[in-house]
Amino acid sequence: MVSRHRSPSHARRRAALASGTVLALLLGGCGSQGQQGQGQNSGSAQGGGDKPLLLVSYAVTKSAYDKILPRFQAAWKAQTGKDLAIRTSYGGSGSQTRAIIDGLDADVATLALAGDVLKLEKAGLVEPGWEKELPNGSIITHSVVAFLTRPGNPKGLRQWADLARPGVSVVTANPKTSGGARWNFLGLWGSVARTGGTEAQAKDFVAAVYRKVDNLPKDAREATDTFLKRGQGDVLLNYENEAIQATKAGDLKTPFVVPAVNVRIEAPVVIVDRNVDRHGNRAAAEALARYLSTEEAQRIFAEEGFRPVDPQVWSQVSSRFAPVKTLFDAASFGGWQSIDKTFFAKGAVWDQLFAEKR
Repeated sequence: MVSRHRSPSHARRRAALASGTVLALLLGGCGSQGQQGQGQNSGSAQGGGDKPLLLVSYAVTKSAYDKILPRFQAAWKAQTGKDLAIRTSYGGSGSQTRAIIDGLDADVATLALAGDVLKLEKAGLVEPGWEKELPNGSIITHSVVAFLTRPGNPKGLRQWADLARPGVSVVTANPKTSGGARWNFLGLWGSVARTGGTEAQAKDFVAAVYRKVDNLPKDAREATDTFLKRGQGDVLLNYENEAIQATKAGDLKTPFVVPAVNVRIEAPVVIVDRNVDRHGNRAAAEALARYLSTEEAQRIFAEEGFRPVDPQVWSQVSSRFAPVKTLFDAASFGGWQSIDKTFFAKGAVWDQLFAEKR
């Protein structure tokens, strides 16, 4: 892993971020709206002053950031008197991680799983200890896996085991490019291995399900389009927030299913240290990263179908979300380093299953 010397001033900035002293604006929201760019590598708010930021995120977060970023920009202007331009880039979490490593100049990254941040750390872009610098271990949203079915759920799909039944075709994204697809994989595996089954039984079950997958879209949003717009598959495995958005938009005509046994999806935020140090915009990047844990931002995430990590906000909105009886997380698999080594590294379980599928 590439390591970099951490200067005293750099350490002091980290201490300020961890202790919550970055700008009074983070103590309260601002309701006014600014302009914010749309889509991949989009433009952003007009005006100069502070150096611009590039926020790189995974595909399904766009609707939330379309609301959150103007609020943050307005609050920044109120506190500093300066405009702050924010560009955005959206795509599959794995693909976005690779793009940052290959040169996409992200200042702040909000990715689908901590495993992708670890790749940035290994590449020398993020300093070790990033998960300790922000509230909730730098996790800003939770979610779970949902089943989206055809109108009336004609196949009667209610639990993970139903996916292996004869005559059921499944849509899920590619774990090599999509963070959501990796969570789907863990949901499938954990539904057996975390409920009394053996690892061998879990592998057999996951293999049986993936044999029913005809193609692997590159990210969660493309998987939704494959299922809803192209009409492929009997069931789509995706983020609960994608199911909520599809329902709100009228694209999903039947209630989606949240299995009672599920995986807690944990999405982190991280400051891309090497880039912000080069760009000279650390103060704004740290302020944005911390803002995502504020009550205002957490309420917006909840409105867009994400499960907030703020306990107070969660207590007020939890009734909007399906109850889950048994919930396991990445830590129950040994953490993301262990997960990647076991399941997604070259020649690991996913490659073995994919080779069998072909």
